[in-house]
Amino acid sequence: MAFTTLAHHIDIDWLREAHRRVRKDGAVGIDGQTAQEYAARLEDHLHSLLGRMKSGTYRAPPVRRVHIPKGQGKTRPIGIPTFEDKLLQRAVAMVLEAVYEQDFLSCSYGFRPGRSAHLALEALWQQSIEMNGGWVLEVDIQSFFDTLDHGQLLAFLQRRVRDGVLLRLIGKWLNAGVLEDGAVVHPEEGTPQGGVISPLLANVYLHEVLDVWFERQVRPRLVGRAALVRYADDFVVLFTREEDARRVMAVLSKRFSKYGLTLHPEKTRLVQFPRPPRSATKPLGARPRSFDFLGFTHYWGKTLKGRWAVQRKTTSSRMSRALSRMTDWCRINRHLPVAEQHRGLVQKVRGHYAYYGISGNTRSLTRFLYWVAHTWRKWLGRRSQRATLAWERFARLLQRYPLPPVRIIHRYRTLAAKP
Repeated sequence: MAFTTLAHHIDIDWLREAHRRVRKDGAVGIDGQTAQEYAARLEDHLHSLLGRMKSGTYRAPPVRRVHIPKGQGKTRPIGIPTFEDKLLQRAVAMVLEAVYEQDFLSCSYGFRPGRSAHLALEALWQQSIEMNGGWVLEVDIQSFFDTLDHGQLLAFLQRRVRDGVLLRLIGKWLNAGVLEDGAVVHPEEGTPQGGVISPLLANVYLHEVLDVWFERQVRPRLVGRAALVRYADDFVVLFTREEDARRVMAVLSKRFSKYGLTLHPEKTRLVQFPRPPRSATKPLGARPRSFDFLGFTHYWGKTLKGRWAVQRKTTSSRMSRALSRMTDWCRINRHLPVAEQHRGLVQKVRGHYAYYGISGNTRSLTRFLYWVAHTWRKWLGRRSQRATLAWERFARLLQRYPLPPVRIIHRYRTLAAKP
């Protein structure tokens, strides 16, 4: 069923709720207006925005492009809309979520109410244990947000949403342009990462291209079991049989190219991931078999009871990136008072635990904490021309300004493969 009238749900109260949900501490767009400045005359701004939206005179301003470090010298382009644009995108996203949450499948976890990356990790962990490993298709879509086809996306949307007001707004956002180095460019494909509505549009696109296709056309034709776990444009597929995995891998690139998407030739790979025999003391093969997903390396390891279970640790690239950022922060802020540095470090270390603090990752967290302390000591010792700060003196400083101890935030119930 397609909805022909949805825009009438967006009224002043709806915009007020959208304003409440929009982040107030985000970077400003091309107009330089902050959330506080917008809130100073909130009711006037909301009535003006509603009138322009209903009459069709709203003009989507270009997004301001910035580049954030991605690791290995690479950067990720992020588009920053104006605050008013974020607000209206949030209002439209609230309407579309009510429609698409009825359609999205259980294999999709990214940017959905009540779902998260850690729920995706737990689902993958459960499936891996229940299927005794098998084969894992690790997939990377090359520049997904930059190559998303506008025409295909609008066609997918029109299957469920035929409200002209909402479709015109989405079309305006897709064609608003990007401001970079003082010039505005208008890409013919892609949706800027950073936009409030971009994650929802990406979910709609991959729901049709991948999720529905896999569940309705691929899975019924397989000989063994298979499980898809997707978080936004990151996904893996587990198989119990090698022939199924190779058949899907062969057809997946054709399926994606039909919709303007390309699989990364080096990062897309098929990994043999069987559960080792109970009597084995280490995983089979010359090297331990593993795969990466959502910042964690997944591998077979033994529990305290001697059973094999899928375990996870922070990927080496994410660890290197986190340590590099901590080094840069300590270097830049080394001349601040120690108490102020301590407050900043505590906040950053707790932020690291908030994501990477999962069951079984204690060793990586301990390593991270050690190197944070090591880095802090190094740059404290360079506050002057004096000798390097001795460990004994630094140990006394840590007693006064302790760093947060390693903490597991996300605990998964103990589950190991049965013999």
